[in-house]
Amino acid sequence: MSFGLQFINNSDSVVLDSEFARMCVIAAASLNNNGSSDRNSTNMFGRTITTQEPPLIFVKPSNPNNGWAVSLSTFMPVGSPGAWTGFQIVSTYVQSAIFAPGEWFACQFGSVPAAQYGLRMWDGGSNLLFDSASPAANFTRSAQNWAFVKIESTETTALRRYYSTPFNFSSGEFQMVNQFGMTLVSNDNIGRSISCWWDWPTNTLWAVTMGFSNPVDFQIPALFAKRTVN
Repeated sequence: MSFGLQFINNSDSVVLDSEFARMCVIAAASLNNNGSSDRNSTNMFGRTITTQEPPLIFVKPSNPNNGWAVSLSTFMPVGSPGAWTGFQIVSTYVQSAIFAPGEWFACQFGSVPAAQYGLRMWDGGSNLLFDSASPAANFTRSAQNWAFVKIESTETTALRRYYSTPFNFSSGEFQMVNQFGMTLVSNDNIGRSISCWWDWPTNTLWAVTMGFSNPVDFQIPALFAKRTVN
């Protein structure tokens, strides 16, 4: 950079820069249980987020301690471009209809006014890049070395394919769920759905796709992040 402000840590990594935004936590709370039969979890931000793209949502379900896995699927942002107010997911036990509690946080690249006292930094276009009361979030790893495990047919003749990868859930990481609102490409014009399972008993992360024409190829990574403490 030719001018501005830049902070570099002891490992020579740039942690703050007046030209580039870092990923900041703009809202966080416990997962809400709507109490509905389809186990919807609707969560509101507490403020309107004005980005054009939906904020990145990271979720960490609680370990049910009963030998069951928890499924994350059907992510849907609430609001519209420039006016996002929350998000909805479906989070269920695979073998049960009981909702799995947990935590979530929402991120954007750039900050929001939060500190009453402290430091704020803008870029040349007057976009707020940093607020000392907004914690940062850092991507920690991705899981995409999926191994195809099995295929099964549902009662509607749709095909369900299972993929797995070893994973240690004790690290306190949160999983990004935005990509689970996508309809994946299939061999027809309908597409295929995707969900992800946290399987604590076997330390396994599962991806499950379903569609009437469901190809074997699957390349979607599962992305994980942690919040920093200011």
